[in-house]
Amino acid sequence: MIYVLFVVALVALDQLVKFLVRTNLALGEGVPFLPHILQLTYVQNTGAAFSLFENHTWILTLISLAVSILLAVLLVRRVFPHPVAMFTLSAVLAGAVGNLIDRAFLGYVTDMFQTLFITFPVFNVADICVVVGGIAFCVYYLFFDGKGEKGHDAAAADR
Repeated sequence: MIYVLFVVALVALDQLVKFLVRTNLALGEGVPFLPHILQLTYVQNTGAAFSLFENHTWILTLISLAVSILLAVLLVRRVFPHPVAMFTLSAVLAGAVGNLIDRAFLGYVTDMFQTLFITFPVFNVADICVVVGGIAFCVYYLFFDGKGEKGHDAAAADR
């Protein structure tokens, strides 16, 4: 239940920030957020990061839906039962769902965080969830999954 609440809270945060940006900024408008580091810039992204699949929102919508279903199944079946794995996969699911909502209902993803110290694609809360959750899960899986647990060798052989 805690993981469901975590996903819902992250999706709600993502959608709230996107709503506030769409409501308060004109398309392309930027306002300072963290001076010399980050500004809020309203962008409508019809592709993925670095303009991959630009104007192919329907493909990205299907991919987001498939990934969301896969992650939900992994979480419900507790394929990785450790709380760290569950939280990291929940974060990835929240990010996938947050961007899926935008693609399905708006036809684009609302992005707003623009880095000022490096050239990087504008991103949103859902993107942060996917990246941080994905990296954290990889670290967990590579370095901690099954370590120190009884039957680790048997569990590894079953994979």
